[in-house]
Amino acid sequence: LLIFSPICDIEVPERLSSSYEQLKSYHLVERCVHVPAREGSEEEILLVHSLEHLEVAKSTQTMNEEELKRVSENYDAFFFHPSTYRCAKLAVGATLQLVDAVMSGRVRNGMALVRPPGHHSQRNAANGFCLFNNVAIAAEYAKLKYGLQRILIVDWDVHHGQGTQYIFEEDPSVLYFSWHRYEHQEFWPSLKESDYDAVGLGKGKGFNINLPWNKVRMGNSDYLAAFFHVLLPMAFEFDPELVIVSSGYDSGIGDPEGQMNATPEVFAHLTHFLMQLAHGKLCVILEGGYHLKSLGESVCMTVKTLLGDPVPQITGEMAPCLSAVESIQNVRAAHKPYWKWLAYEGSFSLFKQMLLSNGFKRKLKIIKINTKRFLELHMKNILFPVPPIKTATTGSEGSEHFLPEHVQLVKEMDKTEIKALVSGFYADLVKEDKTLLSLGSILAVLDKILKKEVCNGIAASPAAALSAAVALRHSVRFGFQRVLCVFVGDMEVIPNTEDGKMLIINICEKEQSGKTSCKHYISLNWKEDAEGNDFFSAILGFILPVAYSYQPNLTVIAVGPNRNLGISGISLLVALLQGLAESRIFAVIEDTEINLMQSVAKALVGASTPPFGIYVPPTQEKVNKIKTLRDQFQQEWKMLQCSGKLSDFI
Repeated sequence: LLIFSPICDIEVPERLSSSYEQLKSYHLVERCVHVPAREGSEEEILLVHSLEHLEVAKSTQTMNEEELKRVSENYDAFFFHPSTYRCAKLAVGATLQLVDAVMSGRVRNGMALVRPPGHHSQRNAANGFCLFNNVAIAAEYAKLKYGLQRILIVDWDVHHGQGTQYIFEEDPSVLYFSWHRYEHQEFWPSLKESDYDAVGLGKGKGFNINLPWNKVRMGNSDYLAAFFHVLLPMAFEFDPELVIVSSGYDSGIGDPEGQMNATPEVFAHLTHFLMQLAHGKLCVILEGGYHLKSLGESVCMTVKTLLGDPVPQITGEMAPCLSAVESIQNVRAAHKPYWKWLAYEGSFSLFKQMLLSNGFKRKLKIIKINTKRFLELHMKNILFPVPPIKTATTGSEGSEHFLPEHVQLVKEMDKTEIKALVSGFYADLVKEDKTLLSLGSILAVLDKILKKEVCNGIAASPAAALSAAVALRHSVRFGFQRVLCVFVGDMEVIPNTEDGKMLIINICEKEQSGKTSCKHYISLNWKEDAEGNDFFSAILGFILPVAYSYQPNLTVIAVGPNRNLGISGISLLVALLQGLAESRIFAVIEDTEINLMQSVAKALVGASTPPFGIYVPPTQEKVNKIKTLRDQFQQEWKMLQCSGKLSDFI
């Protein structure tokens, strides 16, 4: 950059070089397919931008310093250099190369490390370090070349991508979601149309989602709450054919622009969620990010997740702050007319007025830290050796013919060993010899997971409820302090959960007799709609928030007799819960369920995104059920908080 552009002194080439070095240090570069960059063509740039804008950009290549300064003064926070035009064309071309690689099936997903960024750039104007809108061009290109009709753009940069909003605000084929530091219009770009009530125009109404952060220091739980209670339900209802991320990491800790507190692993979780959409077709395009250490670590967390590595445990208190809940509630209120999943949510009172009338102010505790040093220690604490095997099962009769090829077979536990183990610790649970012998495969796979020799596992059982009860107790005995069990079907054996070492969510058609819901045993009565999958709303609105609040170090999913969910709903549950417990997950399936075994095994291996069936909005009765449970448990499991009264938070 030239001498007269001090505002741009944070948008430096080291943003790319240091991120690439960090990727190399984690040995991630050699695991990726390299897609060569190219320059975007004029025709491609004109898919979004005006000819006038293109001609001005082109003309700067031969300008002297004085002329560059003069033309730059026409724009907000943008400064030309003689190389800017070529760099911006390379950023466009690299982005489109990634779209081609993903859409052609050459790769499942990918990341483009490009600069300059693009999301502030408008049809006819450069803006905020951005000359051409890389992500908007990518969306138009994908629509034109591949005939796509539904594209989701997720913008997690800390600034509002107003350029992308303006380009697509009347277009129902692109769902644009942006969260951004706003501070009631005090923070750049300080636009009224960056607030939650800008929902799109004309046919595009409902397809522009703005989630404004009105405080700094937002953290991991605030970002997760935004996904659970706003973005993901809309995304699953929209059902995109391609997901593009405007991936700005200035929303991460230490960034001078964002001043937020989110740590790098949160981007692994967000990426993991988005990988469950669009059959896994996900293109992540770099936008902002100006603290080099924070940027580099966050890029690595994103790429590790795209490669299918286990997701690190999230850190920090799992409770969104009041300001975040206010914004989430306001977005849900603004979008209620446009989305089926919100249709029965009851009336939303706009939170802001209530806060003002109570004169409530949030006290911020600001602690100065050395971000570089903090992140060095933090990453050492959260990163762990990836187990050499992803998914294990035992060699039950013929299973190798129907399970995915990447599932590793392990040897069943010896019968004598089982009998000794059961008589010593589980005699009160196991009464029959048939059940006792079936535990050979259950405990063999579970032990591999507990010893971290494999990441996850699946086993068939003639008595899934009993096997799950033994697995839970065995895990706690092994030393695991927080085990989450999600049980689908009639759970005849319910372990004691009073010590808090296990949390059971029982998804059944009718309440289990003699057992009432409490903090560590929650009964969710649900029967899936015969027409399609309405279980999204229960997973996103209740199960995931509770699970993230609990932060288990092992997850057990058991499917017993009389299951009340379809294969697609169960597979989605398995896929999403892999974000928890360093992806340590054990699935126990009733042994008659071969199709279900196949689908769950594929989700565990990461071989394919489960087909989720036809989206069906939940009925009024089901929405009320989730709301009742949310109200009942949001004090204990605070990630459930997405609306409420001020008194709920004091």
